[in-house]
Amino acid sequence: MLTDGGRSSLVVDRLCDQAAGQGTAITCFYFDFAAQKEQSAASMLGSLLKQIVSGMEEIPEEIWRAFREQKKTIGGRRLQLADGMKMLQLVTSSQNTFICIDALDECAGAQRARLLDALCEILAKSPGTRIFVTGRPYIQAETERRLFGRVISVFVCPTRNDIITYIRARLREDEIPDAMDESLEEDIMEGIRENISEMCVTAVMPGIPPYTIGIG
Repeated sequence: MLTDGGRSSLVVDRLCDQAAGQGTAITCFYFDFAAQKEQSAASMLGSLLKQIVSGMEEIPEEIWRAFREQKKTIGGRRLQLADGMKMLQLVTSSQNTFICIDALDECAGAQRARLLDALCEILAKSPGTRIFVTGRPYIQAETERRLFGRVISVFVCPTRNDIITYIRARLREDEIPDAMDESLEEDIMEGIRENISEMCVTAVMPGIPPYTIGIG
């Protein structure tokens, strides 16, 4: 499940609604800068694989066999990147799959490179797979290069009014309304307006000519 990726949670919800009853797998992962050491490319693929397999009526024998072999090693070896890539190729090649990756820019650089290369391999063997990625603009060039240009990049730039409207709506949902006064509310909104950073949303669509849009 997407742990706290508000930027793509609406996309995931929409996909789940549209995929209901159609046999399409929806899987997602949220990168967190504070957890870079734990969130490697291999662990991310393992999380996606677990989500897809948990929704299958019958797990392929190849996957059962691979996990049994890993348990035989000393202490039970963690899923390796190459193994995760091959297993994902297997399960996604037989069904339509949508992979959502939120905050890719918060993945460590070396791990991000390995992950994008693995996703490129998965896409090559899984024509029914689509990937939706969010991240800051600086990862766009790397994403396009490692996925060989099969990318639609969408930049969305919220206006100041959009931000104010959103914050006020959230403040109205505060369960302790007396804890907030007008002065504190204005300080919060001004701080967010000044510190908002750009966000790039990248959708990977194999077979569709690339074009660029704007999030900033």
